[in-house]
Amino acid sequence: MKTIDELLAEGVAGKRVFVRADLNVPLDGGAISDDGRIRAVLPTVKALADAGAKVVVASHLGRPKGAPDPAFSLAPAATRLGELLGAPVAFATDTVGESARSTVGGLADGQVAVIENLRFNAGETSKDDAERGAFADRLAELADLYVGDGFGAVHRKHASVYDLPARLPHAAGFLIATEVGVLKKLTEDVQRPYVVALGGAKVSDKLAVIDELLGKADRILIGGGMAYTFLKAQGHEVGISLLQEDQVPVVQEYIERAEKTGVELVLPVDVLVSTEFPDLKAKAPTNPATVAGDAIPADQEGLDIGPETRKLYASKLADAATVFWNGPMGVFEHPDYAEGTKAVAQALVDSPAFTVVGGGDSAAAVRILGFDENAFGHISTGGGASLEYLEGKTLPGLAALED
Repeated sequence: MKTIDELLAEGVAGKRVFVRADLNVPLDGGAISDDGRIRAVLPTVKALADAGAKVVVASHLGRPKGAPDPAFSLAPAATRLGELLGAPVAFATDTVGESARSTVGGLADGQVAVIENLRFNAGETSKDDAERGAFADRLAELADLYVGDGFGAVHRKHASVYDLPARLPHAAGFLIATEVGVLKKLTEDVQRPYVVALGGAKVSDKLAVIDELLGKADRILIGGGMAYTFLKAQGHEVGISLLQEDQVPVVQEYIERAEKTGVELVLPVDVLVSTEFPDLKAKAPTNPATVAGDAIPADQEGLDIGPETRKLYASKLADAATVFWNGPMGVFEHPDYAEGTKAVAQALVDSPAFTVVGGGDSAAAVRILGFDENAFGHISTGGGASLEYLEGKTLPGLAALED
């Protein structure tokens, strides 16, 4: 895989460089609530601009239906990128139309432009190779070189991620190089004990990675909504907690495999429960009760791991040499149910281990709960991409960057 350092050494002055970034930031009424993904691509964009390239930054945002939708415009991201760069950033109001062509055509050496949301064109996400390829052909007209740096999208076989690199000389940006290097430390050269903490809502989202980790991790901690399917698989009452009944047989098999292979599978010993899901906007107090993990009342919903589980999980993380964390331990967006996620994050901060936060809600929680990002070994920008890499899958966007 060619690196951006090699590309810069060859010279990029005066050349149009298409940077496939991941600017898929959360918006609240048009305002960016977390600019982490924009800051993550800054080193690549700045290095290219400083070297005299005409930098064309492209990304998706949200899930528009293949047509323009103002709610998913990248305009706020372009503005924020300019603020972080300390220089004006031009913005094209389409992807491959007149605005994109004129905006890119008007760039001077060292200037940066952002084109509108790639998913405003149906060709970006099309499953039809010809339609996707046709869109990639038009994108290729905007550039001389391609740099892939949108790690959060490399697991997608999309036009700008998979097809476009085949049409232009290409290299991996700084972010992708860093992300891949970190993931190799979790798969090829793991320092032990290797502890994995998994949370989030659905156990089905994590089954494939659990399947793979049962042969690689020393210890797996389970929290979040997915924990209740595990507790159910052990025969416990889970009340009205989030449950994927159809996954219980698979989870039972994983529990048995963990016992046979010597992988320590750790489940909540107590949980915080309530009779209803909290209002995440009002954040009004809900007065949750703490109950044993194997004794959730039939009319109660588990919403976070309890105080004894927090202590247990912290102790299970304390002696680790490598930690991978993906998924919150509870409904961290509400203060009544944030302590479990906060406890796991704090345990990572306190640990001397190489700690990796696997993107998505985990990365958002780190920022929302006020942790110093530099206190962690690495915070990934791509939760889904990280998980698929750990599952052993070939990621289209990485394969496309291979020489």
